[in-house]
Amino acid sequence: MAKAKTAYVCSECGASFNKWQGQCGECAAWNTLSEFVVEPAASAKGGAAPARHAGWAGRVDEARITSLASVSQAAEVRVSTGIGELDRVLGGGLVEGSVVLVGGDPGIGKSTLLTQALASIGQALPSLYVTGEESLGQIAGRAQRLGLPLDSLQALAETCIEKIIARCVEGGPRLIVADSIQTLWSEQLTAAPGSVSQVRESAARLVRFAKETGTSVLLVGHVTKEGGIAGPRVLEHMVDAVLYFEGESGSRFRVLRAFKNRFGAVNELGVFAMGDKGLREVPNPSAIFLSGAAANPGSAVMVTREGTRPLMVEVQALVDQSPLANPRRVALGLEQNRMAMLLAVLHRHGGVGVFDQDVFVNVVGGIRVQETAADLPVLLAVLSSLRDAPLPEKTVAFGEVGLSGEIRPVPNGEERLKEAATHGFRRAIVPKANAPKKNAFKGLEVIAVERLAEALEAAV
Repeated sequence: MAKAKTAYVCSECGASFNKWQGQCGECAAWNTLSEFVVEPAASAKGGAAPARHAGWAGRVDEARITSLASVSQAAEVRVSTGIGELDRVLGGGLVEGSVVLVGGDPGIGKSTLLTQALASIGQALPSLYVTGEESLGQIAGRAQRLGLPLDSLQALAETCIEKIIARCVEGGPRLIVADSIQTLWSEQLTAAPGSVSQVRESAARLVRFAKETGTSVLLVGHVTKEGGIAGPRVLEHMVDAVLYFEGESGSRFRVLRAFKNRFGAVNELGVFAMGDKGLREVPNPSAIFLSGAAANPGSAVMVTREGTRPLMVEVQALVDQSPLANPRRVALGLEQNRMAMLLAVLHRHGGVGVFDQDVFVNVVGGIRVQETAADLPVLLAVLSSLRDAPLPEKTVAFGEVGLSGEIRPVPNGEERLKEAATHGFRRAIVPKANAPKKNAFKGLEVIAVERLAEALEAAV
């Protein structure tokens, strides 16, 4: 096979060079040149026709301008993975021809989850597990420990992307799992596997193959010490969905979160529990996160919303006299700058100052809350810890706190109240605009507030 022409492109300024050099001659940045393919090894005129296999719909030979009114609006064909929480995060299942990137820390359970999904789908569709990190014996041993049917699992130990695609053309799988994208390499490039150019080229080949043949592809991605997907940032733009697998060290619970999804809701959440038989779904995560909740000082329960699911979590706060000139502000599961802003609003509009106190806030269960509905519960938990007095039993709260002390509404208020009533809560402190016109939830007293001072008084 003829070598493709390559160039070395600076990731900082985009300048192109014929040879690699340590410093970019245009922007003077060091170690920013990466190898990229300029043109394919075989020209379109003299090259072989693209390979086909079952399910291939054909390529458009000539690009044409098309009116969107004439485009078919048929729904995407989805395939269930057999794992309800994974289907929820994907938006209802795998879409035919989609490419999904799954990232997470080492040992979090990425390979376990995808092996379980592949074993379930493999009973209905031909599937292939491509491993570049483990041997076939290790894959078979894991599947046996998980109690999965080995006859529905097909595996390939290979890292060369050209050979992988050739085997897929021969076998015709409808689902491919590549574990991991950082171990794949193309023989058209001289860079080492895992480099920016190799990851980009390998992913581009798999994406092109998926779109041409209608094959669904699941890519496993390594993460850096900062928590992002290793490799070029363009990798996340190339795929259709990006999922992150998260979990606290020492905890058996795992959270699968969608950060990008062209076929479903963004920021959707799936919860799993790791056991001796692999990952088990947690269909009612609110009950798990509230299992240890009690009416203790510094504890407040809120209803957050992750994707399409209302989720009840406990927010804990600890306020203590600080021996430091600059008291500490520590937030786990929340944005620290927003917590500092809320403490200033509490002082100015609530008459409660903690300027000489250390404040620690934690969202129980390792959940990261990114919406503003957590503002009011955080302040109620801080006040409860400062006064060393628990909130009234079975009380839930949510609402955004403005800089002028007003309590602003949040989306999907009635769904949040319904979730609280389902779990037996009797009082709810909510923004006035989120309160139902009539008491539609039996056994749940809804206290509507407009100002922070009213919310603090209602929490006594």
